[in-house]
Amino acid sequence: MIIYKSKEEIELMRESAQIVSRTLGVVAKEIKPGVTPLYLDKLAEDYIRSQGAEPGFLGMYDFPNTLCMSKNEVVVHGYPDNEPLREGDTISVDCGALKNGYYGDHAFTFAVGEVKPEVKKLLDVTLESLYLGIEQMRAGNRLEDIGWAIQQHAEAHGYGVVRDLVGHGIGKTMHEDPQVPNYGRRGRGKKLQEGLVLAIEPMINMGTHRVAYLKDGWTIVSGDRKHSAHFEHDVAIVDGKPDVLSTFDYVYEALGLPAEDFKVPLTR
Repeated sequence: MIIYKSKEEIELMRESAQIVSRTLGVVAKEIKPGVTPLYLDKLAEDYIRSQGAEPGFLGMYDFPNTLCMSKNEVVVHGYPDNEPLREGDTISVDCGALKNGYYGDHAFTFAVGEVKPEVKKLLDVTLESLYLGIEQMRAGNRLEDIGWAIQQHAEAHGYGVVRDLVGHGIGKTMHEDPQVPNYGRRGRGKKLQEGLVLAIEPMINMGTHRVAYLKDGWTIVSGDRKHSAHFEHDVAIVDGKPDVLSTFDYVYEALGLPAEDFKVPLTR
């Protein structure tokens, strides 16, 4: 069952989403060769708690950490360890926070130092696909319009769109209906309505769309072990249009990059 939110609830969700956004900014300042994911995980937990919120992932489904941290060929659900980051790595940082009874859920894939041009292109195209999907989140459109836009863009560049993992509704629980595939047919699926809030999160592989599940019970990797990228925003339909509740501005500020160079304009 889809739970539609009032404008007052959406503002509470914006607060949770922005805590996650600021947490990603805190982490972004420290991502460099030699830093361990566990160090970044502790930074994130401390910051979230300092904001009067609770880490959204810690303990959920028995997950042991605040951040999902997925390096290189890991698609999602990697957990932080003590292996230092290396020059040329990529790392997806996925974070959740709970405040005022509502969750925020937000992810960004970082380059560690300088990465190969083909890896940089994967990150760029995946980020572009996120915003193209968001543009389809308008009252009267259909659910699969979102995945259709993501799929068309990613596959045009020769990438694999992960099928096994999807975005989702979000609210008082982290994972609500509906599921939001990153592929689909235009004009198919449930009609989008005012008050819908989704976590839209394209997971795009450099090679095959297939994935493999490691024996640790969490880590999911690309089937051919090529790089994967993952970006995520929380988005609500407000006055019929997409309203992005989270932001990457804190990440870009931490990295010393002009945020406007990375945005696709959206009408609030």
